[in-house]
This record gives sequence, structure tokens and C-alpha cells, in this order.
Amino acid sequence: MLVQLNRPDDGPHHDRKFGATAYDLPLNPATTRTLSPVVAVLGHPGRVAGLAAHLPAGWSMRAARDLDDIRPDELVLLTQATPQQVMTARALLPARSRVIALVDERTAGATVAAVLTAGADVCVRGGQPAILAGHLVACRRRQLTDRWAALQAAMHTH
Repeated sequence: MLVQLNRPDDGPHHDRKFGATAYDLPLNPATTRTLSPVVAVLGHPGRVAGLAAHLPAGWSMRAARDLDDIRPDELVLLTQATPQQVMTARALLPARSRVIALVDERTAGATVAAVLTAGADVCVRGGQPAILAGHLVACRRRQLTDRWAALQAAMHTH
């Protein structure tokens, strides 16, 4: 997507100054460490051992020590998610963070519902790498869509 930011000579807001380094742009290079998605894994890395091979080109994974080690815009993958862990993550992470909960294949439906109610963006049973990668890609798309929608709304209110 090409966005032209500095063109003061046309449009309904031709008198508004708008620079590419504005602090509220969703993909501002000054505040975004990387434009390539990063999956921060909290929990046992063995649960997601084959995941990297199924992620799109340019994506990376890293082990996070704890919630304080999560960087802005990373996708947070809880490998043995419980409702309490998801609730804690939601309380401590920015609202724009995406939390992906991985649970055991035989986890009861009530527990899956509780994980989702606690604030997980998605709950995946079992952890088949290709299926998990698909959910991560979908979460990243929703994350970017929400950011662009917020930018668009902010532009229309000024």
C-alpha cells in the first residue's frame, strides 16, 4: 500500500501539515523496531518447535522471559495458556497487543471459552504448526487493520 503523506497542494485538508515522522502513524519507523512481525513466545519452546518453518518469509520468533520482555507490536504466544495467564497478559500489555493462546488438544470447551473470555484474541488447540501459523497471520492482519482504522479515524476528527 502506498500512502502519500506530504502533499499540501490538494485535497480538502490542503492547509494541514502532515509529516512522515508524526508520532501517531501506525508504522512510524521511529517507534516500530521492525516492520517484520515477531512472535514472542512465553512458555515451553518445545510446544512450538516446528512453527518457524510455517511462518511467512520475514517473520521471526523469539523466547520472551516474561510479560515485561514483550515489545510493542509483537504477537504474544502463550504456549500453555490458562485463563489467569491471559487475564494477566491483557492487564499488563497494551490494548493493541495480540495474545494467542495455545492449549492442549484435549482441553475442555469450557476452558477454551474461559481463555477467550479472559481476552485472548484466538485460542488454538493442539498446536499443529501450520494451523497455528495461519492464526498468527490472521492476528497480524487484524492488528494492522485496526491500526490503519484508528489512523483513518484520527485523520477525520482533525
